[in-house]
Amino acid sequence: MDVAARDQLAAALEFVREGDVLMVSKLDRLARSVPHLLQITEYLEQKKVALRVLNMAMDTSTPTGRLMLTLLGGIGAWEREIMLERQREGIAKAKAEGKYKGRRPTIKPEEIRALKDEGLGAAAIARKLGVGRASVYRLLAE
Repeated sequence: MDVAARDQLAAALEFVREGDVLMVSKLDRLARSVPHLLQITEYLEQKKVALRVLNMAMDTSTPTGRLMLTLLGGIGAWEREIMLERQREGIAKAKAEGKYKGRRPTIKPEEIRALKDEGLGAAAIARKLGVGRASVYRLLAE
């Protein structure tokens, strides 16, 4: 599941032809998750295109390269899950100790109220300040 569209990746995958080798500098630059990685490699296999990961000297045109890709993809997913678990635990601990306040506000409520008093609507305020309309509504409701 991608956070944002990756137009250049889609274009590269569409462009490659049978016998080509798609080269990436690092595996995490290609795929966001193990299922995504497997989806991409399956697509490349269907097009008869090999994948080469430069920082690992891995080449999926060989059986060993395909095995390594699957193993390293699984290990990468495990590492990420462990990191996220530790991050959640750290945030929970910091919140319990009163040290975690979240990120600092990007806009000041008084700015929003002043613009509202000038007669601007929530959408106009949001555009002017470069924030989401929901943020404006939330701060006006406080």
